[in-house]
Amino acid sequence: MNKTILLGRLSKNPEIKYSQTNNTKIATFSLAVNRRYVKQGEERQADFFNIVVYSKLADFVEKFLKQGTQICVLGRLQTRNYEDKNGIRRYITEVIAEEISFADSFDKIRSDNTQETISEDLKEKDTSEGFISDGDDLPF
Repeated sequence: MNKTILLGRLSKNPEIKYSQTNNTKIATFSLAVNRRYVKQGEERQADFFNIVVYSKLADFVEKFLKQGTQICVLGRLQTRNYEDKNGIRRYITEVIAEEISFADSFDKIRSDNTQETISEDLKEKDTSEGFISDGDDLPF
């Protein structure tokens, strides 16, 4: 099983690009995750993870996330390699995000984005993604 859960803050604004083959939107950003333990007399350390997001989730990232936003990412680890300009093989490990949730308070998010925009975006979710749109859909 390959499952990764990270809670941290964006260390910079997301970068948006499109794939060359089928023009799929791709968002990439770095997530700073604080280490659990702090050695006495030292500052808290953080690890920085490269996050990659595709398609509709990339739309969400582009619209709502910016440097400093605290989020929870659920995804999987993936490694890839390539050859650089000098012919040296380089390896990259990144998290492919499958779900992203806000971890900041809603008031902080609302101060950065209007409540109406967030509400409208959440309304676009369909019930096939696990959201229940009407109380009549409950099995009990």
